[in-house]
Amino acid sequence: QVQLVESGGGLVQAGGSLRLSCAASGSIFRSNVMGWYRQAPGKLRELVADINSDAAARYAESLKGRFTISRDNVNNTVTLQMNSLKVEDTAVYYCNLKHLLRTYWGEGTQVTVSS
Repeated sequence: QVQLVESGGGLVQAGGSLRLSCAASGSIFRSNVMGWYRQAPGKLRELVADINSDAAARYAESLKGRFTISRDNVNNTVTLQMNSLKVEDTAVYYCNLKHLLRTYWGEGTQVTVSS
């Protein structure tokens, strides 16, 4: 079993920055993908960014250049640096881990961007 614990959400003004972190614990296969998804009210959950064990990252096209994902394989953590935040980035952000054909989710952390 895998547990994911997110931290770093909060309230920020438009144009500001936030850093989200997620720590994974449990039985984690060396080859895995960790990432962040988000879900705004009334919308579907969508990929923000993910990164595999070899540090290959992919991003939602609309977020490239503002968000940066990184990971620490030793500590099984993934971090999302979010810059130039916009009101439309307001959502619950969920940490995600995929390995051995299974997917795990954190409980989510709220990010609110005010105008």
